[in-house]
Amino acid sequence: MKIAITGATGFVGSRLVERLQQQSHQILILTRNTTFARKVFPAEVFTNVEIVAYTPTTSGAWQDTIAGCDGVVNLAGEPIAEKRWTPEEKQSILNSRQLGTQKIVEAIAKANPKPSVLVNASAIGYYGTSETATFDESSPSGKDFLAKVCQAWEAEAQKVKDAGVRLVILRFGIVLGLGGALGKMITPFKLFAGGPIGSGRQWFSWIHIDDLVSLIVQALTKPDMEGVYNATAPNPVRMNDLSQTMGEVMNRPSWLPVPGFALEALLGDGAIVVLEGQQVLPKLTLETGFEYQYPKLQPALKDILH
Repeated sequence: MKIAITGATGFVGSRLVERLQQQSHQILILTRNTTFARKVFPAEVFTNVEIVAYTPTTSGAWQDTIAGCDGVVNLAGEPIAEKRWTPEEKQSILNSRQLGTQKIVEAIAKANPKPSVLVNASAIGYYGTSETATFDESSPSGKDFLAKVCQAWEAEAQKVKDAGVRLVILRFGIVLGLGGALGKMITPFKLFAGGPIGSGRQWFSWIHIDDLVSLIVQALTKPDMEGVYNATAPNPVRMNDLSQTMGEVMNRPSWLPVPGFALEALLGDGAIVVLEGQQVLPKLTLETGFEYQYPKLQPALKDILH
């Protein structure tokens, strides 16, 4: 297949490109920074990769490159838990997803021949946060800022169906790998200063990066997979369990809690992503027959941390 990818230089995207290259697919990378993309994907190693400059929120000649692609994977979006949520940052988080998806859908609608499938990222932030509720793909959306971002993001993706293109929306949980949220948590544990963040009671719905990549590949290649699926492992844990398991796997203590106010001082509203979780189950994902390589947390952490 020939697959166009946005967000390809990111934590998930770069692993996806590696997998697709191994499987001999052709990959078209749409990126804001072609110099950086060429460093991440050197031509002598990534022989199947073509790199094209694009401005995610603006129509342009880049949209013509979608014609002739078999599938599109849209992973682009401003990081959510990296900076304080100023009004400008919130607008940037929303625009990068809503407008970015709108321009991808526009490109697909214009393409001749058209891709047969769009795999669009979303997030479990769609459901809002709760210490007590359990959510699956049929649960209603939440009311907070992230829930509204996810609603707007998904609404733009839905429009691709008007062009007769199959749509798969994957609501990502917290992706575990050497990077992302886990990457930030590893350092305190290495320094014997690890522990639960906030109350420790909040839910942590996670997925191993290799399972997420496998799920994206399944969404691209399985013609009867359509609609919204939770990209989370079937066994979410509470934050206390996560830090205890990290301590066991790394052979480090895990009793030094990180108070919520310390994270809020750093991230402001952005701290909500870690301080208030949600228990999300991949009901429909399991019904597709998807087989997790890492359904349980301890083997997932062992694979990553060893």
